[in-house]
Amino acid sequence: MKRIKVVVERSKDFFWAYGENVGKISGGGETIEEVKKSILECIEIVKGFDDRNIPAALKGEYEIEWKLDVGSFLKYYKGIFSQTGIAKITGINEKLLNHYASGLKKPRPSQAKKIEAALHKLGSELLAVKL
Repeated sequence: MKRIKVVVERSKDFFWAYGENVGKISGGGETIEEVKKSILECIEIVKGFDDRNIPAALKGEYEIEWKLDVGSFLKYYKGIFSQTGIAKITGINEKLLNHYASGLKKPRPSQAKKIEAALHKLGSELLAVKL
């Protein structure tokens, strides 16, 4: 199955997104939910183009991989993950995480990977839980 990578980034008061590996895909909104809806609408519009103008990735089955920058992730999941909890699983100072979430600072790539690895580890642990 083809994978469409959609990068979601945040400006001061707006989110925008674009297809990292597929052209003609972009969207925006005040929330990540609006951005996702905008991207899906854009994909449907592009799929309605003349066949030779539709990117190959949009022909047939595909899945979307949403790539969020650290600030967007922290803001989007604010009500689910606390900065304290993320600090605990990553070992990154809570105050620094708050700076990332507010957009005052951007994490170095190594810090972003550290956060991503900790979240994936947590996800794997949660997938193994049976209730």
